[in-house]
Amino acid sequence: MASSSSAAVVAEGSAARRFWIAASTREAAFAAYTPFLLSLAAGNLRLDAFRHYIAQDAHFLHAFARAYEMAEDCADDDDDRATIAALRKAILQELSLHASVLKEWGVDPTKEIPPSAATAKYTDFLLATAAGKVDGAKGSDKMVTPFEKTKIAAYTVGAMTPCMRLYAYLGKELTVFLKHDQNHPYKKWINTYASSDFEGNALQIEELLDKLSISLTGEELEIIAKLYQQAMKLEVEFFSAQLVDQPVVAPLLRYCDPKYKLLVFSDFDLTCTVVDSSAILAEIAILSFQKTSQSGIDNTLDRMKSADLRNSWNMLSKQYMEEYEECMERLLPPEELKSLDYDQLYKGLEMLAEFEKLANSRVVDSGVLRGMNLEDIRKAGERLILQDGVKSFFQKIGKTRESLNLDIHILSYCWCAELIRSAFSSVGCLNGLNIHSNEFAFEGSVSTGQIDRKMQSPLDKVEKFKSIKSGTDSTAPSLSVYIGDSVGDLLCLLEADIGIVVGSSTSLRRVGKQFGVSFVPLFPGLVEKQRQLTEQEKSTFKARSGVLYTVSSWSEIHAFILGSDFS
Repeated sequence: MASSSSAAVVAEGSAARRFWIAASTREAAFAAYTPFLLSLAAGNLRLDAFRHYIAQDAHFLHAFARAYEMAEDCADDDDDRATIAALRKAILQELSLHASVLKEWGVDPTKEIPPSAATAKYTDFLLATAAGKVDGAKGSDKMVTPFEKTKIAAYTVGAMTPCMRLYAYLGKELTVFLKHDQNHPYKKWINTYASSDFEGNALQIEELLDKLSISLTGEELEIIAKLYQQAMKLEVEFFSAQLVDQPVVAPLLRYCDPKYKLLVFSDFDLTCTVVDSSAILAEIAILSFQKTSQSGIDNTLDRMKSADLRNSWNMLSKQYMEEYEECMERLLPPEELKSLDYDQLYKGLEMLAEFEKLANSRVVDSGVLRGMNLEDIRKAGERLILQDGVKSFFQKIGKTRESLNLDIHILSYCWCAELIRSAFSSVGCLNGLNIHSNEFAFEGSVSTGQIDRKMQSPLDKVEKFKSIKSGTDSTAPSLSVYIGDSVGDLLCLLEADIGIVVGSSTSLRRVGKQFGVSFVPLFPGLVEKQRQLTEQEKSTFKARSGVLYTVSSWSEIHAFILGSDFS
């Protein structure tokens, strides 16, 4: 899911925009993928659940109206007070709408319904902030100076802005589903938050936050950033706490019957990492040669050998890229297929398998990988940059896997599994992780240049995938997820019950589409699955369906498979 484009109207350098970008990638996905919002988007959220939500949201709005009133008292600028008053008026109008909706859905708006724990947590936080009770803020309890009072107004607006932007974002994300269903039962709710009026209110409070932030110190801006992040987390907790007593497709841990075995598979290079490991390993080899050659004497011959080694690697890389593109052209069918032809795709990828094996043989024969120290490889793994969200996903699995019926596997072409182990170990994610990859051959702690080749091609990957699946307890049903980014992952992505594509590989999409594969953004795909889900439906996800799901971040994967911390 992409961040709301309308938020970009706020100036690029604005505090409000920075805070939203920092919070939205993770928290907005966690909110959208809750059972409540997925079911609401699909139009099959049960009426009782929506009634409960509306009643709880009324507590939110009352707290917002009170917080605006308190912020208006603190503001020392007439224009700021007028803006806050206008925003408060919009909230009171929204409360009137809630009252009519409550009546429409058979709930007495005058009946006192106590706030849930999640609701109270947010409203208490908001009103405490408006009262000046802010962690980390300096100053006396008595706000006597106009500046001190203005600072509290800024903190209060900072705690309210994310709610406005999140609702505007969700309204726009969900409005697309109204096009498929003119009689969508929650059309009025979605249209309220997708409206230009609500977007205007969100922009208005963001502009106010920017204005109030101008005179603040870096430390005070950091306090607002923390308040913004905390408010977003409390919003996610609020949506996660909504009572949804019906079958749902997400999070998967809830969708799966407790007796189901959930098998999660992931590629490594460029799926979990920002850069490909082969270039890193080659660089280690070149630097290792330079290090062992340095003896304090100006050795021209050694420098020449080092340069030759780099040239060899550059030539190998160039040749690989050129021949890879040629291989892609050869394996494509002449016309785009209308539906998945798995067997034809498998046959086409046999060409890629031969190419990958030949490329690896060239690297081994070149001697480029000779002379690496095991400790240097481990240090490189520790410094390897993982994609945003990877660390928290694998850490959550590591911490909770004993209570989950879940296994996780890494399937990778990486030449050295020790690099993968070090990368995950350094961020506390190695617990319970099964790594299937190639290994360097070592003499002592120094690489010989040979590779114990266990996984070189799409065919090797998919055979390992099938072997692991077939090796699980056959008496218990299982559900498999594969996460990948390249053509090398295509067979596994299709063999899994759920294939998730990260990144923007054009070759993967080109090859996939030519063989009849459809690529669907994950959130709309899940909403459609939620529409299809019934009490009797045991599994709505099936292998070789020809549909792969795309995501813009690992936060989406985390939200879909594991849910938020409050799920």
